Amino acid sequence: MTVVSILLLATLLVIGVPVPFCFAGATMFLIAVLGESPAFLIPSGYNKMANLVLLCIPLFIIAGGIIRKGKIGDALVGFVEQFIGKYRSGLGSVTVITCAIFGSISGSASATLSSVGSIMAPKLKEKGYPKGVSASLIASSCVLALLIPPSSAQVLFAWAGGQSVLACFLATVGPGLLLTVLLCTVQHFQVRNTQGIKTTSREDAELDARSFMKRTRFALPALFMPVIILGGIYSGLMTPMEAAAVAALYCVPVALFFYKGMNLRELWRTFVESAASTGTVMLMLMSAMLFSRILVVQRVPDLLLRMLTSFTDNKYLILLMLNVVMVIVGMLMDDGSGIMLCTPLLLPVVTKLGVSPIHFAAILGVNLGMGNVTPPTAPMLFFASQVGDAPVGEMLKPALQQIAFAWIPTLIITTYFPQLSLALPQLILGTKF
Repeated sequence: MTVVSILLLATLLVIGVPVPFCFAGATMFLIAVLGESPAFLIPSGYNKMANLVLLCIPLFIIAGGIIRKGKIGDALVGFVEQFIGKYRSGLGSVTVITCAIFGSISGSASATLSSVGSIMAPKLKEKGYPKGVSASLIASSCVLALLIPPSSAQVLFAWAGGQSVLACFLATVGPGLLLTVLLCTVQHFQVRNTQGIKTTSREDAELDARSFMKRTRFALPALFMPVIILGGIYSGLMTPMEAAAVAALYCVPVALFFYKGMNLRELWRTFVESAASTGTVMLMLMSAMLFSRILVVQRVPDLLLRMLTSFTDNKYLILLMLNVVMVIVGMLMDDGSGIMLCTPLLLPVVTKLGVSPIHFAAILGVNLGMGNVTPPTAPMLFFASQVGDAPVGEMLKPALQQIAFAWIPTLIITTYFPQLSLALPQLILGTKF
């Protein structure tokens, strides 16, 4: 019956049923089939949801909405562009690096895509980049927001897995930076022989000191955001929840008075939209958590481990099989839902294999990120198609190249070289994971 419930969940997701109702439907099916009273789930659900860590989610949603509408992305793009925009593939690298910086502010892949993508897509088109390459690059780059902290996905993992939020943030820094470098490298080779790509003229590239300082001053309020947020968290001055609150408060005057990208009416509309999004997310978390709770009670993680070890006792082959499962999950659902499903089921499995939970946080983050851009479902790929005004057919080849030469190497290195994920948490927190 457990397998049937998982198949039911996958079917509901594929046919387009909203994610909270998919989990709720699968949960009700299991309750009905097993003959259990739903009363045993209520205390567990209440205790899990009554956690202060979850306050990070609405705060990051508010911050992401304000950042997206407040023209903060424009300042970041201009700042990065003045350094590497003059090179032939420089504008593609600007896209990747700006998404990484923007992700360190918003913590949301969709907010990064809609904000940075809407700015960079016309710029890339104007410079002669093929539509398919630029749109697929935007799709892959926006997912850096799931890896570069602070990440709302890692907040959910820490909450669902009972781990340190700060340690989970630090675990994804190495994979995020590696992926940033690899995406810049791959897009360079993708466009190096493309005819018609324009570069910045030497006169425009050689900015005088006054112009450089002007652009830098304009970008400083945006650049200070990750410094304040991450500096506060890593120095111990702020908890992740407090940092999320500071981010939400800080971006209001920056968007209203400095960049003047929104007015009070638009700010209020952003609050209303954020409240609706928060309600949806919390409903999804509750339904996903209840479904996962039933699977754990039914000892599904133990059954899964026994099934995998029946094929092989090799730890690395088992990790490879689990990676395939996680990529498929990432293809079917958003990162939050994927984390809520995979964490309770797979965390007990990998810990019995000797994998650190903090290391698994990075593995899961890379897997779900790659799933978001992996055909045939690839939610971020379709979103980028709309933002970049590019047919999905033109995006498939460059997207597969980015997956093959950037995402998969990052996943392999993250999985089989744990120090990439564990070195920074051990260095900063002084704890062996």
